Amino acid sequence: MTEFVVITRPLAQADALAQRVTELGREAVIFPLLEILPLDDPTSLQNVLRDLDQYALIAFVSPNAIDAAFAARPDWPRHIPLAVVGEGSRAALASHGATAHNSTIISPTDLDRTDSQTLLAELDLDALRGKQVLIVRGETGRELLGDALRAAGAQVTPVAAYRRVAPIFDNARRGELKRLLACQNDWIVTSSEGLRFLTEMVAQLDETGSVAKMQQQRIIVSHVRIAETAQLLGFSNITLTRSGDDGLLAALQSCS
Repeated sequence: MTEFVVITRPLAQADALAQRVTELGREAVIFPLLEILPLDDPTSLQNVLRDLDQYALIAFVSPNAIDAAFAARPDWPRHIPLAVVGEGSRAALASHGATAHNSTIISPTDLDRTDSQTLLAELDLDALRGKQVLIVRGETGRELLGDALRAAGAQVTPVAAYRRVAPIFDNARRGELKRLLACQNDWIVTSSEGLRFLTEMVAQLDETGSVAKMQQQRIIVSHVRIAETAQLLGFSNITLTRSGDDGLLAALQSCS
């Protein structure tokens, strides 16, 4: 039995999952690997959100994109179809009042692999030819969705809604990471970028064996791309689960 369940989501998104982990009888530790920040200059986002009626589809790349967009424009129009990648994004839409009952929401039907490629398989690309599509995203990220839509003839407008940065690796976080590496834990990791930040932090500990200890921890991931990143970074105990908190929790229970 491992000791802690380490939740590495950004702080604002970690509490709900931590509560569900606690209800399973496990001790949750929140150790964010990403910090979500507002844009330095939100002018472009605000300008785009003022005139949404021109778009035939609005795609959100993550729950963070949804939260930032709805914060910037709470009165979201319900007649424009929305596209999201995973169950976490569907839950984020629901938290802002957008559900299948009042909105058209398109997402991958194969919950074992939820990404831009499986989302594209659900879209009517022919119907989007010549139409305007808005992609709400972070300042950086993959271009696969936008490139594929452009290749299909859509006119794509990407707009940044938030920034992702690595949390400051101060003495408190350094001490917490050392404490976690002193035992075996289950780490819930939902970002390839965050996992890379984690390995960089471990390398900065300058303690013999820290990297090896981290690579031996159990990593529970919600996407095949994160699993591939974990393998490249030398992790040997990787559990891949389906999208959404239910999948993560089911994998956690099966690992116990």
